[in-house]
Amino acid sequence: MVAIQKNKILRDKHTGLPMREVRLLVPDARHPEVRARIREAHKATNLKDEADAIAFIEAVSDYEADGLLEQE
Repeated sequence: MVAIQKNKILRDKHTGLPMREVRLLVPDARHPEVRARIREAHKATNLKDEADAIAFIEAVSDYEADGLLEQE
């Protein structure tokens, strides 16, 4: 079988910059085996560590509060 090369260049609607397609393969969260692994990982989560991580993310992601986001 011969691969057909597409000549059409995909462009971003807003910027007009060339885009390329990227395909990702991820576990199917609908499958019982995957759901069981997710459930076990969730049970093993340390709630204190999660709370600390969320607090840190919220603290560093509020750019406007500290004037870190410059207005153009």
